[in-house]
Amino acid sequence: MHKSPARHGRSTVAIPTPAPRRRATAALALSAAVLVSATACTSAKAGGSASGGSAASVLTIGTTDQIVSLDPAGSWDAGSGTIADEVYSPLLSARNGTSDVSPNLATDVKLTAPTQYTATLKPGLKFANGHDLTSSDVKFSFDRQLRIADKNGPSSLLYNLASVAAPDPTTVVFTLKSANDSLFPQVLSTGAGFVLDEEVFPADKVLDDDAVVKGKPWDGPYGITSYAKNSLVAFEANSAYRGQLGTPKTAQVRLKYYTDPNNLKLDVQQGGIDAVYRTLPTADLQDLSGKKDVTVHTGSGNGIRYLVFDFKTQPYGSATGQADPAKALAVRQAVAHSVDRAQLASQVYKNTFEPLYTSVPDGITGATASFKRLYGDKNGGPSKDAAAAVLAAAGVSTPVDLHLQYNTDHYGSSSADEYALIKTQLEATGLFKVDLQSTAWSQYGKDRVADLYPLYQLGWYADYLDADNYVGSFFSHDSWVNSGYDDPAVQALIKQEETETDPAARTRQIEQVQEATAAQVPLLPLLQGSTAIVTRAGVQGVPERLNSAYRFRWAELSKS
Repeated sequence: MHKSPARHGRSTVAIPTPAPRRRATAALALSAAVLVSATACTSAKAGGSASGGSAASVLTIGTTDQIVSLDPAGSWDAGSGTIADEVYSPLLSARNGTSDVSPNLATDVKLTAPTQYTATLKPGLKFANGHDLTSSDVKFSFDRQLRIADKNGPSSLLYNLASVAAPDPTTVVFTLKSANDSLFPQVLSTGAGFVLDEEVFPADKVLDDDAVVKGKPWDGPYGITSYAKNSLVAFEANSAYRGQLGTPKTAQVRLKYYTDPNNLKLDVQQGGIDAVYRTLPTADLQDLSGKKDVTVHTGSGNGIRYLVFDFKTQPYGSATGQADPAKALAVRQAVAHSVDRAQLASQVYKNTFEPLYTSVPDGITGATASFKRLYGDKNGGPSKDAAAAVLAAAGVSTPVDLHLQYNTDHYGSSSADEYALIKTQLEATGLFKVDLQSTAWSQYGKDRVADLYPLYQLGWYADYLDADNYVGSFFSHDSWVNSGYDDPAVQALIKQEETETDPAARTRQIEQVQEATAAQVPLLPLLQGSTAIVTRAGVQGVPERLNSAYRFRWAELSKS
């Protein structure tokens, strides 16, 4: 999320975040995350809604994403988040096209002491099941996130939260560990800040999906009326919703899941669905953009793709029989010397992605191309000689066996081509032998946090528009990446930047984190994507021009 690092000592609603910086390069034409809207007034093939509405009044959306969990404590992925954003609400949220957070369930959130934010709830809030929504539910929700701390959940975003109090039914007091944290309101707007019904969710474990649906704990614009996981989910507007989006323009929505993007594209062309959100291959997007009744909307994106090293199980990792930190580092650095990002961007993604040389996307204040300066030909290209030299200096025998894991049903079918090319690039040096494997997303998240993947693919879309959402989420000792990387000096820098009030000093700290981690290579940044939405007549609500803060929200869409 792209903004300058100015940090305010006091925040009130609407809580300002500095204006986004525009990319120096032009927005690219297409991306792997895309919305395709079909022709006017076409009927959805699957029929009417669960509540009996006509097909013409039902908005049907197709996706290849998969749901991990409907419980916000147990998931932090795009597929689960697409639903969570529609059925749950945080205290604050950002309106489309801006990074500024403003009241949602709260009337205001104020910094009432150096380490204290106080939120006031709107009066008379309820969940869809009729239960009152009070400050007790808010306290329960945050306490629960921290207690469960699921490795695939967003609890690490609450790094600075010490405690939550509910002194009366409409007042919530957040006490922080460090003072002057102007990013905390942004954290409140993320998936870690969803307010849950304490009468439905258990306090100490993730609730299974069917029990969530049965409990009807919805405080978002929609509620789920029928649920077939990763097959078909039906939604209806939640009459109890009091958030900033207001009454949804389309009362009934269905989300249809595809395992094969070819079938997804076919349904788009045949008018069997009204919209597609994630994910079609680049070639399919280019083909659809050539249709005379299709318009491609483009804009800058904050999504990145990267490769993670597991510090326990990578070659010479701490849990291997040949554990050697110096050799493990040399392997990571040699891989960094060998990968050709420009070739990945052009050959696989037809330049709909850009090469990425840092863990923070270009366009976000503090981003610095550390990997370009340190690796390969020092100009963005690879260098076999540099890779060979670093391995030889550490006494690493070649070829090095690499076990590399990737995913296609979450990161798109183009990932197969992307990682096949990475394998080719690495093996072309003569320094590596790559065993390439793919796993379905439903298992992928479990395996990676269990240290079953020595090297593996991940991607990231920012929760809030600031460099901290990248460096903190990737490199803190309890990060979601879960690579086993934990450097005390980097932890200290992250802690400093999260509460630094001097913009220039904070930018330097963020740059220092990138420089230090680039030298140690816990992850290898590869590509940065743009955002594209393709629409046809009949579905309105998608802006003509997108920016990096655009969010796909069903409540804003209408269908004629």
